[in-house]
Amino acid sequence: MCITLNICLHLSFIFISVNSDSCQIQGHFKLNRMYKDGDYIIGGLFEVQHLKVFPELSFRMEPEQPKCEEFYMSSFQQAQTMVFAIDEINKNPNLLPNITLGYHLYDNCLKLVVAFRAATTLISGTEETFSNFNCTGPPPVIAIVGDPGSTHSIAVSSVLGLFHVPLISYYATCSCLSNRKKYPSFFRTIPSDAFQVRAMVQILKYFGWTWVGVLYSDDDYGIYAAQSFQQEMQRFKGCVAFSEIVPYDNHRDIQRIVAVIKASTARVVVAFSTDLLPLMEELLQQNVTGRQWIASEAWSTSPVLHLPRFVPLVRGTLGIAIHRGKIKGLHEFLLHIQPDNDPTNNMVRIFWENMFGCSFEKGNGYGEKMCTAQEDLNITVNEYNDVSELRASYNVYKAVYALAHALHDLMQCEEGRGPFSGNSCADITKLKPWQMVPYLQKVNFTTGFGDHVSFDENGDALAIYDVMNWHPSSDGLIVVRTVGVVDEGASAGRVLTLDEDAIYWNFETKKPPRSVCSESCPPGTRRAMRKGLPVCCFDCLPCADGEISNMSDATECTSCPNEFWSSPKKDQCVPKEVEFLSYEDPLGISLTTASLLGTCFCALVLAVFAHHHNTPVVRANNSELSFLLLLSLKLCFLCVLLFIGRPQLWTCQLRHAMFGISFVLCVSSILVKTMVVIAVFKSSRPEGKSAVKWFGAVQQRGTVLVLTAVQIVICVVWLSTASPTPHKNILYVRSKIVFECSIGSMAGFAILLGYIGILAAVSFLLAFLARNLPDNFNEAKFITFSMLIFSAVWIAFIPAYVSSPGKYSVAVEIFAILASSFGLLVAIFVPKCYIIILHPERNTKKAIMGRTAEK
Repeated sequence: MCITLNICLHLSFIFISVNSDSCQIQGHFKLNRMYKDGDYIIGGLFEVQHLKVFPELSFRMEPEQPKCEEFYMSSFQQAQTMVFAIDEINKNPNLLPNITLGYHLYDNCLKLVVAFRAATTLISGTEETFSNFNCTGPPPVIAIVGDPGSTHSIAVSSVLGLFHVPLISYYATCSCLSNRKKYPSFFRTIPSDAFQVRAMVQILKYFGWTWVGVLYSDDDYGIYAAQSFQQEMQRFKGCVAFSEIVPYDNHRDIQRIVAVIKASTARVVVAFSTDLLPLMEELLQQNVTGRQWIASEAWSTSPVLHLPRFVPLVRGTLGIAIHRGKIKGLHEFLLHIQPDNDPTNNMVRIFWENMFGCSFEKGNGYGEKMCTAQEDLNITVNEYNDVSELRASYNVYKAVYALAHALHDLMQCEEGRGPFSGNSCADITKLKPWQMVPYLQKVNFTTGFGDHVSFDENGDALAIYDVMNWHPSSDGLIVVRTVGVVDEGASAGRVLTLDEDAIYWNFETKKPPRSVCSESCPPGTRRAMRKGLPVCCFDCLPCADGEISNMSDATECTSCPNEFWSSPKKDQCVPKEVEFLSYEDPLGISLTTASLLGTCFCALVLAVFAHHHNTPVVRANNSELSFLLLLSLKLCFLCVLLFIGRPQLWTCQLRHAMFGISFVLCVSSILVKTMVVIAVFKSSRPEGKSAVKWFGAVQQRGTVLVLTAVQIVICVVWLSTASPTPHKNILYVRSKIVFECSIGSMAGFAILLGYIGILAAVSFLLAFLARNLPDNFNEAKFITFSMLIFSAVWIAFIPAYVSSPGKYSVAVEIFAILASSFGLLVAIFVPKCYIIILHPERNTKKAIMGRTAEK
């Protein structure tokens, strides 16, 4: 900034000297220009010619005036578009009525020093003398349209910004110019590189290209664009495989960059540069193909690479370009310009000489024939009169109209509602350039082509780009076609619109290439970053059991809720399988069958005993107890059915209660039976004749009822205080829900089992003590054996029950019930049934008594 200001002050001192009466210009810069006077003047800076050699600055003599060469027809068209727009505005009765706009347009010759001289000339004026020190009257210019170059605009705007002179560029894209603190009066009708970068990233995002290389030029445009691109790629979750500065003439660096491109796995290369010719030559020489080029607006429509030898390399290139517009009447205007004889209005004369290869003066080097100014522009065909691709020219057109609308709004200001101090308005007789700035900031209009024009808080225009695609033509060249549009002002989700069918792909598949460091992780997996590599390089790891990822490229897997589990593909949570011992389960079917068989066997034995109830074998040991024992065993078999099926509250409450009461009834019957055997044996001896009297039928029934009543009391207390309930257990197996009956109170269950165990132990002890009684009366042997089976089963039950998960714990309990029940049924009743059915001759009192006699 300081260097720029010093240059400006130095140039100002060259321009003027101060005496007591007036300021007088000490010299003039030789600048090519076009001008037309008016009430208010708009300045313009254009790249019409190229200054290849700047005169030597020896500081000993006045330097020679630079001479510009190489006339650019497209740039002159842009300058004429400004003239056309001003002429159109002057003819419009609704816009700036009674006001005539003028213009002063200068050629910057593509050199910063010339651009700076032109800008200084515009803001200081060209009058020979100036004596009105009150500074009344309009300024030399109210604003400047240009400069097209970012570097030029940075330098010029740094000075103009000090005085808040508006500068509206139509082609400077550097994002750095959006800094309102540094460039408070800078505006532009071309989108910033920040928008350009976002537009290019939209294309990358559309095709899923997350792994790309970047090439950029070593200037403000390239450096700032590359920085913005890398930042935008990070937001997009994309990665830059390599980033290289493209040199202009260093062959060794170009070879190194080509080697990087060849070695990289990135198939997409983004380039921000105005000169890729040396690089493309080297790529062509090394036959590096198979790359998708993404062109910035600086070269997306440039014809430099459209030569036949580059076609195999660059065809299929996708790029963005300034939005093309249409300007009604421009073509006719361009064909009807005429040069004049004013030597200070020489830009048209230079154009005429270059267009027709003639000269207005002898010996100026443009050609031997003399120009007549009557040559016909209608017979010429070149970039000047080609209005099919109005891009930069259309931006010039919008810039002029933006200034006209701002000036119109300024003149319509009502006192008390203005933007200046005290809500005042500008004095149009003493208009100052800085007073245009607030009105430019609020400009809002629509062009005749239908495009909306306004500026954001940074002076940037609404971003809209055309998406271009390079097609090979039949004549071996390249034809650039529009295949889409990127419009930041479009509704959400429609920023990028592409006609995919119209895109030419330079690949054998004729489809978009894949350009990723790692393929996308499908649902059911998560990303695991590779150490030391960008975030786009990763491995895909499957989610753990119970976790899912339902989207591609998930960074983490999500745990399923408690009652859900991951699907086999780990891409969704599904309800967990509810596990319980059901009647459809093979194990459930087997246990149910065993339970029903046991019940049938009990019923069969009961029928046999009922049919032979008067026989000695049945009556020998209290048939009533035998019938009660068979009934209790039948209940034991049937209670198994309460353990099978989906747990419900009533089945959970009944299963253990019925099991406990049935087994106590069974074991107490066996206990009383054992006591009866002992009592009968003692009564056969003289000293024990009164034993049976004290243990008759009533006492036997009472004993059974009392012992059973104790278990009923235990069950009632247990169910009323901590009743078993259905419970979904997710701790046994994580992938399943075990639907079971919770015990409720472990103490209650332990007392229930313990009471059965005590009765069984007493029965076993008594039966064991009576095992040596005479065979006629000795049923104790069978009771001993049955109690031994019963105890063994239930002792083994405890560790098996504790260690069995889920439905298998229920199966273990059922198996214990069935095994102990079958053991009692077989050990006690099968010997009797054997005699009753197979050896009825032994089922007599004589046979039984005979055995006693033999003893």
